[in-house]
Amino acid sequence: MSNPPERRQQHPPAPPERSSGSGAGQRRAAGARVDQDTLTPSTRVVPSWTEPLARRAAAPFGGPLGRHAVIGRHWFWSPLRVGLLLAIVILCLGWGTKAACIQQFVQDGEAFLDWRGNRQYVAMCYSDIVPLYTAEHLDQGAFPYRDSWTENAGTPDEQVRYMEYPVLTGMFQWVNAKLTDAWLSVAESGLLPAALPVAVFFNLSVLWLAVGWLVTVWALFLLSGRRPWDAAIAALSPLVIVHAFTNFDTLATAFATAGLLAWARRRPVLAGVLIGLGGAAKLYPLFLLGPLLVLCLRAGRVGDGLRATLAAGAAWLAINAPIWLLYPEGWREFFRLNTERPADPDSLYNVVSYFTGWAGFDGPLSPGEAPLVLNLVSLLLFLACCAGVAWVALSASRRPRLAQLAFLAVAAFLLTNKVWSPQYSLWLVPLAVLALPRWRVLLAWMTVDALVWVPRMFFYLGVDDKGLPPDWFLGMVVLRDLAVVGLCVLVLWEIYRPTRDRVRSAGDDDPTGGVLADAPDVVVLGRRRRGGGADRPDTMRSVGGDGKSDVAVMPPRPE
Repeated sequence: MSNPPERRQQHPPAPPERSSGSGAGQRRAAGARVDQDTLTPSTRVVPSWTEPLARRAAAPFGGPLGRHAVIGRHWFWSPLRVGLLLAIVILCLGWGTKAACIQQFVQDGEAFLDWRGNRQYVAMCYSDIVPLYTAEHLDQGAFPYRDSWTENAGTPDEQVRYMEYPVLTGMFQWVNAKLTDAWLSVAESGLLPAALPVAVFFNLSVLWLAVGWLVTVWALFLLSGRRPWDAAIAALSPLVIVHAFTNFDTLATAFATAGLLAWARRRPVLAGVLIGLGGAAKLYPLFLLGPLLVLCLRAGRVGDGLRATLAAGAAWLAINAPIWLLYPEGWREFFRLNTERPADPDSLYNVVSYFTGWAGFDGPLSPGEAPLVLNLVSLLLFLACCAGVAWVALSASRRPRLAQLAFLAVAAFLLTNKVWSPQYSLWLVPLAVLALPRWRVLLAWMTVDALVWVPRMFFYLGVDDKGLPPDWFLGMVVLRDLAVVGLCVLVLWEIYRPTRDRVRSAGDDDPTGGVLADAPDVVVLGRRRRGGGADRPDTMRSVGGDGKSDVAVMPPRPE
């Protein structure tokens, strides 16, 4: 039996010699063009040759990989394991940034959560997980969607409330609340350390959310094809430090990314099931089905796309149907709140309203009144963007990669939606890594997006408590949105100029494509049909130290 790819000996070619000639001349001098069939799954892109950021990072450790280096032979460390270790380190930092919000103080012999002096904002440690433990009445044993409570009783704003999250996320919170009760029961006997119930609930939730992000990173490494180190950008993302434990979104990223992996492994039913489960946790994984179906239409693989879609619907229904049938009022709470809530501070609608004095599409709203016009405009804008993504999928000269269209669809939803909760940015991280593996660009966007958290916390603190006025926060929101729009433009640029696509420069058609990879086109709008694997970018051959030929990726054209 042959060795697995990560342990197979490889002799990478030397980095291309520097030259004062043109980019094309450098590529011709580096080596001859080779047939696509000579590329093997074990061929890896060497980041220190192709990524300026990696080249600089390698300088303190001896510089870029050498001509005679042997890779893939270490008995334990592989790109995947290194990536998971990096993710664990970043997740630990993420927990550390939130830990200040579960500290306690003792008064009159009783312990309380220490949020004195608006600590949750001043220390920038706020997490929804902490207040939700009591706000959703989990500390009182409430069962989600069945048990209700009344907010603002005796006032005009009185409202009967239920669990406000999708079913899988709501049940996730309930399970952790029950685990908290079990932990505290054992702690009374001295076998486990005791703490405030909310602190135990937070830490148990964090444990599973961390597992969710590790699953995301694991799937990303397996999806990255010949560029496994790109997934390390997700593992090291500043957004993970800030938002992995702000809410429960790593559950959805785990299901969505694992669903893409199942699709890449040509298992459409399993892919649909995982995407459907992700949709039962948060809405966004279901947006992956649209790009998938359009690409299947172009490649004449509609049956595979329909199987995935039906499996996703069945999985979503299997999770939701019991709650829907048993507790219909509680089940509808998530949809009711999303219909009635106005534009959030993070939305472009609120930004325009604040800086221009515009009263909004619906004007002033009464308590409980839904912004119907805003809801309609937001929906129509998103549908228009989806139609644009579909046109791109069916009209580009070469079929776009699934991750490219998925990123565009999810980014369109966030930009046009009336709500962009801060942790939603995590949805884009895995898709951006797969769609646009340009390290400096991605890290710049992630850093800007993560830094929005600082003025957000001091905006919530309020000017009267030495916080910041809205201008600072909303200004950073605009910068973040512009950064995401810039990413979308770059993705579109690479779709229409596939020779600039770094994934395809590595010799892969579409690592996430599954049955779509290298498939011929059947339906193309506005152009004659072309084969799915046409217009391959250049590769080069070199000879390793043992005289055997290996293939490595040409460095990108200078830009």
